[in-house]
Amino acid sequence: MSAGFDFSNHSRNTFLSEKGLKVPKATSTGTTIVGCLFKDGIVLGADTRATEGPIVADKNCEKIHFISDSIRCCGAGTAADTEFITALISSNIELHALSTGRKPRVVTAMTMLKQRLFQYQGHIGAALVLGGVDPSGAHLFTIHPHGSTDKLPYVTMGSGSLAAMAVFESSWKPDLSREDALKLVTAAVSAGIFNDLGSGSNVDACVITATETEMLRGYVKPNERTQKERTYGFRRGTTAWTAEKIRNLVVSEEITPIGGEEMDTS
Repeated sequence: MSAGFDFSNHSRNTFLSEKGLKVPKATSTGTTIVGCLFKDGIVLGADTRATEGPIVADKNCEKIHFISDSIRCCGAGTAADTEFITALISSNIELHALSTGRKPRVVTAMTMLKQRLFQYQGHIGAALVLGGVDPSGAHLFTIHPHGSTDKLPYVTMGSGSLAAMAVFESSWKPDLSREDALKLVTAAVSAGIFNDLGSGSNVDACVITATETEMLRGYVKPNERTQKERTYGFRRGTTAWTAEKIRNLVVSEEITPIGGEEMDTS
């Protein structure tokens, strides 16, 4: 087999397309995931809406996935792909830590993830924000579905990423306190929730430092349903009708018992 990309199916695909076979399209997904560095570590954030096209499938799904004790990964894209790729790498990271006898590094998890995604050429629909703290310090990465990566002090991904990035660009600064970083991440995810139809519901957050990892599930609930101010009741006959037809649904039937006389029941 020759090295490099294989275009041997191009002519076949063009022929099938001309015959009317529709070319598969990428699934449209929606999410807002973010992360930023602060003075003592990393804060990650995500919304909790899962969609199936125009339908909200889950209002409170979890998009911040476990990698190791001090490493977490936010996932945007196809829910199954983000869950299984992070679970796979979490397992490999644990095996790596056991074989080396050292605490896993964030860059190791990033390398495993990007190599796996590149291997599948974007067919695993997972856009990831990876963050954590290891002996070399705090690290924050984005990993795109095709395997490209970035290392930045603040990052956003998903369909609500532009709204979230606007918040970071205007408000982030080095050496933020834990409280200020949490407020900034909450504001960034909330911007995605209110400006992107694919993002919604609550804000999940995760604070990672050298000493502990704190998962804040349902940290902010900007769209929590409250009791209606008024109740609406209408008296019988308020709505008019133009015709009325009554059908008798009682069925009459004859039953002949075996070895006995006929019985008439209705």
